[in-house]
Amino acid sequence: MRFGFDLTESTEDDSRRSLTPKGEVQWVPLQNHPVFTSADGSRAAATASVPARAVKNLLAWDGASRLYYWDSNKQCLHRISIRLGEPEPTAVVAASPSKVLRADMELNFVVNKISINRNGSALLLAGSDDLCVMYLYGRTSTKDNTILCRTVSIGSQINSSDGSSICILQISWHPYSDTHVGILSSDSVFRLFDLSSYVMQPEQEYYLQPVEPGRCRNAASICPVDFSFGGDHLWDRFSVFVLFSDGSVYILCPLVPFGSVYKWESILEIYSDAHTFGLKSANSAAISNSNLAISWLEATFPELAQQATDGENPFTIRAQSHAFFDASVALQGPLRKVCRDGEDETLAVRGAECEGRAVSFLYNLVSKDSILVTAWSGGQLQIDALADEIQPVWITGSAPHLRVGSHDHILGVAMICESISAELSILKLDQPLDNTVWLGHPPPLLRLAIVDLALPRKMESSSIITMFFDPLMPERIYSLHEGGVDSIVLHFLPFTSQISGKDDSIKTPSVHPVLSTCQGENFSPAPLFGFVSLSDSFGYSWVLVVTSTQECVVLEMKTWNLLLPIQVDKEKPISLEEQKEKDTPDIISKELLAGPKSVLAPQASPNLRSVAADSIEGRSALHQYFKLFHENYVEYAHKVYFELKHHGPQLKRIIDDQNARLNEAQQKILKVEAKQSKLEERIDRAVQQHNSLEQRLQHLRSLPGAHKKPLSRAEREFKSELDQFTGVELDALQSSIDTLRARLRRYTQSSKANGANQRRKMPGRSHVQDAQISQLKSSLEKLSLVNSESSRKVKLVESALKIREGNRNKTITP
Repeated sequence: MRFGFDLTESTEDDSRRSLTPKGEVQWVPLQNHPVFTSADGSRAAATASVPARAVKNLLAWDGASRLYYWDSNKQCLHRISIRLGEPEPTAVVAASPSKVLRADMELNFVVNKISINRNGSALLLAGSDDLCVMYLYGRTSTKDNTILCRTVSIGSQINSSDGSSICILQISWHPYSDTHVGILSSDSVFRLFDLSSYVMQPEQEYYLQPVEPGRCRNAASICPVDFSFGGDHLWDRFSVFVLFSDGSVYILCPLVPFGSVYKWESILEIYSDAHTFGLKSANSAAISNSNLAISWLEATFPELAQQATDGENPFTIRAQSHAFFDASVALQGPLRKVCRDGEDETLAVRGAECEGRAVSFLYNLVSKDSILVTAWSGGQLQIDALADEIQPVWITGSAPHLRVGSHDHILGVAMICESISAELSILKLDQPLDNTVWLGHPPPLLRLAIVDLALPRKMESSSIITMFFDPLMPERIYSLHEGGVDSIVLHFLPFTSQISGKDDSIKTPSVHPVLSTCQGENFSPAPLFGFVSLSDSFGYSWVLVVTSTQECVVLEMKTWNLLLPIQVDKEKPISLEEQKEKDTPDIISKELLAGPKSVLAPQASPNLRSVAADSIEGRSALHQYFKLFHENYVEYAHKVYFELKHHGPQLKRIIDDQNARLNEAQQKILKVEAKQSKLEERIDRAVQQHNSLEQRLQHLRSLPGAHKKPLSRAEREFKSELDQFTGVELDALQSSIDTLRARLRRYTQSSKANGANQRRKMPGRSHVQDAQISQLKSSLEKLSLVNSESSRKVKLVESALKIREGNRNKTITP
């Protein structure tokens, strides 16, 4: 057994005893497991009821030997024990039957995503407007061969209150805590919940305000889309990256869960960096920012201040609850792009080369490079890297709201995070980055590549793309979309070579399709409802995908020599003999191929015929010849026999592989010969069509409207802005109106309960409440007017564009 264990429990306690006897467990290939192959009559109906653009991921892996799958039809969780690399190194087997886990409460929402924490003790069940946590080992009882697990709703007062329109955009476990969950919602608030203390109220709340004071920006730029926690690198471990729908990326730093655990060496590194580069700077702003960072580190990690007195350094330290009373964390951004020579500085904030709007975000740490990948609805992936390190930034004078316990410990934090109001200059590629250290400037982005997934263009909708990174090889990114799964491998890391302009041949990442779900030529994709990447300690990697019809697909992914590009020396051609030597596998050693050593005649008498065979001289010469023969030929024969016997299975495997490849090549040749006539006919039709198109092109060139100029740059930018507003600004305004209505409804309900007593005792407050209610109503009416006015303007612009396009088509019609 290489990897994985049989985790069936066997204890004397009936409540802890395994529901499946150990002798009945069978190990089958994972794709043939009964959970994925069992026929269910309600599956087709359930699949048909799922929205076409629903994003689901109903698979989770604990990183060891347990796979979890949520069955939407039966409303249960399957726990499957798996073994990687058995019986073959590339196989994945699973234990059958699986354990069935159910929630001890009724779930009144559709589960779209499941996620498991690091130690595998808790699993999140997330929907579009509700969220629950299921404790996998804290089960209450067993019933009907199922395990009932304790399930608790998270933030039900915020997410699923009556009349509320707040939607959950993204959830994620914090990488340095097994009990903290980060949630980004549609009301532009990032919340951090501590599941070990109180799940109804968040531990930390950050109200995101990307609009700077005194400026007006469209609704497309203030709608959050996705977020990601930082990795194990300097201040990145205390950072949260937030993506907005216009492609702009902001950073919250520092943000640390109360009670999370970190390495002592990592904290000491950034503590020393603040003293070395911050306090010794000649800029007063840098000194002020570094002093705040040092104060925050010493209060959050008291072991830093005790280092000089104790003399002993721990291996790990735990973060204490701390927040400044007169300063709030700044929303750093938007992150600007480092411009190269000849590039336009006005397009340095968002991805102007991409189409549509931003839909998802991924942070990935490769060695010491912080990679940011943004997916756009047009089917492009924008790959950037942080060209400088992240430093924490606070805005003084903005006091947060603190919830303190009876022992003066901070239990909760809520603060408004505004963007930095200072106007930052866009950096050039040749400018040194050391001048921006500890000045509060957001780190710039270095554009590495833009990958076009070549997804089919559909006018009625845009593509929804989700991304995952390979845990075994961080340079590889998996993109999950309507057309299937693609693998993107980054060959240009570290990116320092990009700054110097070297290694131009390895800048482009490689894109390979892993799985295609397109059916037919009209692109009728089948949605994927589960994705997870598996890997073992031997360097093997797999991709596990579950389709909407509950079918499981297991694919082995190559990892060896995937990052090494093929270097071809064009100046020095390779001869045919050298190519044959390279293609010939080194199976038999060169010593055996060279043959036995030449036998040297012994120094004896010159005439051996005159020596009698039974004499002493004859026997001595015969013995010497026999010894030479044994040392050279007999031992060589033993070596040949041993190596041939040892390499026999390998030779047989190579021969079978060559025969299989030969049969495959012959089949392909037969198919090509069968299709040759059809290909010739298609080529003839293509040539005829080409000739007809050339004739039509000549006719069109002679028309007076053929030399009409295309859309100008301003018109193209205006059209791209209109495309961004489609389904974004109106939805944002409608969401704001619904939120205000929900707040007004809750306010009126709470005021009715205490209305009689408040009118008797304090008659003056009724006027204040009536004024507030009237103010809310007026705000609601204003928002409704703005919404209707925006809708009218959009319709006018669309009608004008249609008229303009119609006139243009009329002028160029032959």
